[in-house]
Amino acid sequence: MELFFPINLFTNRYWVAKPLNPGNKGLAAVAEQVEKPGHDADAELIQDFLKGGQSSFNRLVLKYQNKVFNLCYRMLGERSEAEDVAQEVFVTLFRSVKHFRGDSLFSTWVFRITVNHCKNRLKYLTRRNYFKMQSLDQPFATEEGEMVPDTEDEGPTPEESLMSREVQETIQLKIAELDTEHRTAIVLRDIQGLSYQEIADILGVREGTVKSRIHRARLELKEKLEREGKL
Repeated sequence: MELFFPINLFTNRYWVAKPLNPGNKGLAAVAEQVEKPGHDADAELIQDFLKGGQSSFNRLVLKYQNKVFNLCYRMLGERSEAEDVAQEVFVTLFRSVKHFRGDSLFSTWVFRITVNHCKNRLKYLTRRNYFKMQSLDQPFATEEGEMVPDTEDEGPTPEESLMSREVQETIQLKIAELDTEHRTAIVLRDIQGLSYQEIADILGVREGTVKSRIHRARLELKEKLEREGKL
């Protein structure tokens, strides 16, 4: 049988792939992780997928698609690039999930792959001097998905909504000006809301290094926003 899952998370196109055959070793590693107290709940979906349960990977995609896209957007600063890289991430996950050993949470593994894809794309874009932001009339990405300000209810006035969007875009622009290491750290901590230890596991560095990068990133971002009059 063939497995179908969205090839583009933002369209109705589908990608066709053959089911994986991980072998006994891959299944045993995941099964052992499932049996442990406090195990990664995603491991059950992985185990089922590796056994041929095709819908389980779709469930993983649905669970992580907003988080992966939001991380890509905050790292890259451009929606179409974020969509493309997010799709590459899930293709990589599909092809590589049989290698997941359960040494960390599956979410940590997902974020690590996402960060690596973003870093590679940033290098590519930097070499071509290609960075641009969304216009003010476009929605911006959040952890819950897109947000389009509603100015017809009893909430913020049109002027306040415009200012909010301008602040959001200024913050994103200034995040994009940070070097890759500082940008990654502050996005994972202050936007994704991950713990220092989770970030350390994702980046493969010491927790103290993570704290140092975040501290420096916050200071630099604060200075940039003050110069723009946004603080």
